[in-house]
Amino acid sequence: MKITSIETIHLSIPYEAGGATRMIGSKPITNLEMLLLRVDTDAGITGWGEAFGHAVCRTTKTALDTLVAPAFIGRDPTDIVGLMTEMNRNLHIFGRNGSVVYALSGIDIALWDIAGKRSSLPLHDLFGGRKRSELRAYASLRRYGDPNVVAANCAKAVERGYRHIKIHEIDVPQVKAARQAIGSGVPLMLDTNCPWSVAEAIAMAEKFRPYDLYCIEEPVWPPEDHAGLARVRASGVRTCAGENVAGLHDFRHMFEARSIDIAQPSVTKIGGITEMRKIIALAEAYGVTFMPHCGYFGPGYLASLHIAASLQADTLFERLYLDLEASPFSPWTEPEGGMVMVPQAPGLGCDPDMQVVERYRTHAPTIIQ
Repeated sequence: MKITSIETIHLSIPYEAGGATRMIGSKPITNLEMLLLRVDTDAGITGWGEAFGHAVCRTTKTALDTLVAPAFIGRDPTDIVGLMTEMNRNLHIFGRNGSVVYALSGIDIALWDIAGKRSSLPLHDLFGGRKRSELRAYASLRRYGDPNVVAANCAKAVERGYRHIKIHEIDVPQVKAARQAIGSGVPLMLDTNCPWSVAEAIAMAEKFRPYDLYCIEEPVWPPEDHAGLARVRASGVRTCAGENVAGLHDFRHMFEARSIDIAQPSVTKIGGITEMRKIIALAEAYGVTFMPHCGYFGPGYLASLHIAASLQADTLFERLYLDLEASPFSPWTEPEGGMVMVPQAPGLGCDPDMQVVERYRTHAPTIIQ
């Protein structure tokens, strides 16, 4: 079997998130940016992948179209580990994190989709078997800044059936508002996106202590300061991180430094399913809880479902708290009563709705042959 072509598809889908959100710059974010990959083979089997993502979609797409995807044309997609090892070595000079690795992540997911379809098995069966058919989702809210908006969205998420809430805020009034809105019986997670020095993180964690946080995610800048994060953890804070970690060996350094209680690799950023499976094994060896980061709605979301469903230990599943105008991978991206279902069809279990893809595509077809 040979790869005959790779198409990269940038989608921009309007969404509603319960209020204005600003993650980068001052302009409100109103659309979800998604980068899909379609990998075709001479056996007639097509695999779908997703590369990170959001505001960096155009940069990652350029890396795919000009550098990464051409290297895969004519190659055998069935030797996933060998092929990905070769490509990571050949491309390492361009960085071990960032858009080149995001591009490789997307192709890796598509190769696993092909493997599942070729075997007529869902991915979780390839990973050792499905341990559960549905997963407990947590609502991962956007950053609002306004305590009233935080409280309103937290309360609405609980009304929708979520029993775990994550907020992306960095000050006490917002955290207090969230806790008051959801009550004492709902676990509250805080993702801060690397805002503080070690001393500041420890001081802020003490201010948050009355609000009984389940964990604090990425409290230290820079994210690669594993020793600093370990000091925060040693102060009595349950820490989690991983979406900005550069591969297996960076995770090993975190585990050796005792930086985190919960590992959160992102399948569209870390190197795809192949790298994720290595990290799962390493986390288990070090006794670190594994909980995948999942800030997307495409094949990366589906791959994360299969990975989480195959774990021996139950884990929470992240679902961004926003309503897309349309989802190309519905119904699997839509929670019911705070639960998400795991696909049972071969591969990822769902190909995209091409009518939705064509409606929200931002460019003419880009096909590498």
